[in-house]
Parts: sequence; structure tokens; C-alpha cells
Amino acid sequence: MNAPSRRASQWFLLSVLLIGGIGKLPARDSDIERAQLAAVLRQLDALERHADNSAALPHPIAARYHFDYLRLREDIQRIRTGVQDYLTPQRAQPRDPAPLLGEYSGEADAP
Repeated sequence: MNAPSRRASQWFLLSVLLIGGIGKLPARDSDIERAQLAAVLRQLDALERHADNSAALPHPIAARYHFDYLRLREDIQRIRTGVQDYLTPQRAQPRDPAPLLGEYSGEADAP
């Protein structure tokens, strides 16, 4: 498995673990939920650092596909904002969250 696809697989696995971990929380225990969501925020920070490090690596010029790190960063920020809005709501009803962009793989621009 090449390095870019291994990194993408690791990010996917981390995302699944984050989302899966939240779904197993007991609804009546808000202290545990808050602690878990705080952990999610820390993990999002780590994920963002890993993405930034990967984006800084040299990439083959002739590669047909590239990973869209900017789009990933925007989605991480959307998730972070949603969790923060839940933890510290600004109003009684939560607003509709912005949809994730997804589709992080794209074809390289033709020279």
C-alpha cells in the first residue's frame, strides 16, 4: 500500500472511531458525554496536525490524483464547530450544521 492511500485509510479509520465512540454514550450521563466530546476536539486537533504534516510532504508532480487537504481541513473545522456549538450552545435550538464536502481525492490539474 503506498503512503498516500495508507494516510487516507488512517484518517478514515480515525473518523469512524470518533463517530462510533460518540454513538455508544449513555444519553442521560451528560458529564461523560462532555468528556468524550472534549476528547473528540483534541483528536480533531491531532488529525488536523497530521493532515498539515502530510500536506507539507513533497508530492510527485506527475501524479494523476491528489489528496485535497484544504477540503479535509474545512470539514474538520465544520465538525469542530458543530461539537463546540453543542458543548456551548448560543441559543436554545441548535442550527442545522453545514454539510461536509467529502470527496478528498481529485485529479491533478493538467499542465
